[in-house]
Amino acid sequence: MALIALAADKGSPGVTTTAVALAAVWPRRALLAETDPAGGDLVYRSAAAHGGPLNPNTGMLSIAATARRGLVPDQLWDHVQPLSGGLEVLVGLGVAEQAAGLAGLWPTLGHAFAALGDSPQAPADVIADCGRVSGETPAVELFPHAALVLLVSRTEPEAIARVRDRAAALSARLHGGPRGAASLATPLIGVLLVVDPGHAGKISAQVNDMLVHAQTGARVVGTLADDPTGADQLAGRKRGRLDRSLLVRSARKVVADLHQQYGAAWSMPAQAHQTHQAHQAHQTHQPHQTPQQHQTHQTHQGQAGAGR
Repeated sequence: MALIALAADKGSPGVTTTAVALAAVWPRRALLAETDPAGGDLVYRSAAAHGGPLNPNTGMLSIAATARRGLVPDQLWDHVQPLSGGLEVLVGLGVAEQAAGLAGLWPTLGHAFAALGDSPQAPADVIADCGRVSGETPAVELFPHAALVLLVSRTEPEAIARVRDRAAALSARLHGGPRGAASLATPLIGVLLVVDPGHAGKISAQVNDMLVHAQTGARVVGTLADDPTGADQLAGRKRGRLDRSLLVRSARKVVADLHQQYGAAWSMPAQAHQTHQAHQAHQTHQPHQTPQQHQTHQTHQGQAGAGR
C-alpha cells in the first residue's frame, strides 16, 4: 500500500509534471490522482486513450457524490480515465469553486487512496498531485494517510527557504513538532529538487544539510532534471523519444531509489503497515528507514509512452 502525495509551497515548480513522470515509470500499477483543490491541468493538456479529450466530469468531481455515501477503495476505478499512453488518472476539479463539493471528504479520500494497494480486485499505488499547500488547503488532510509526502521545489534561494519552512510546518502538523535527522517519523516528508543535472549532487547535499540543521523532519530524497523539452514531450506538446529524456531518466532513478529504500514497507498489508508505523514512531533514536533487497525497476508498460 502506498499513497505518495506531491505538493509545493509556492510558485510553479512542476508538481503536475513531476507527478505524471513518477506515475509513468512506477514499477507497480499506479493511479495518478489530481487532488489540487484549485483544479487540475491534465484535462487541458492530455488526450484520453480513445484519442479525444478527457471528460472533466469524471474524476474528482464525480467521486464527491460516491464518497458521501462511503467509499470502498475499488470504487475509485469507476471514476478513472486512461490517458493516450495508458496512464490511469483521476481527473481533477475544473475550477476551485468545485472544491466545496469535497468539503469534509478529504480524509475519506485519503483512506481510500492508501487502502487501494490492498485491494483484492485491482490493487494500485496512488500518486496524488496536491498542488500548492500554502494556507489551509484541504488537500493537507490527505497527508496523514500517505506513506510519503514529497515537496517539489526548484533551487533558487527563495524557493529553498520556502520549502524549508513548509517542511517544518508540515512536520509540526503531522508529527507534533520539530525533528532532527535522528527522529524522522511517518509519513516521511521528502523534498524532491528540480535542478540542472550538472549541479544535482552538490545542491542536493547542501539542501539536505540545511533541512537537517533546521530540524524540519524532512530530507532530500532525490532530484528531477530541469528539462523543459522532456516536460513538453510528457505533456504531448512535442514529439521525441520520451524514454531518453533527462526528465524520465531522472524520474526512473528517483522511483528506483524510493522503492529500494521504502518499497518493502509499502508492500505490507494495511494492518501490518499500521503496526510498523506505530513501532517506528517509538524508535525516535533511529532514522525512519526500511532496509530491503534491491528491486528491479521496470516501467509500467505503455504508461505515458515513457517505457517505450
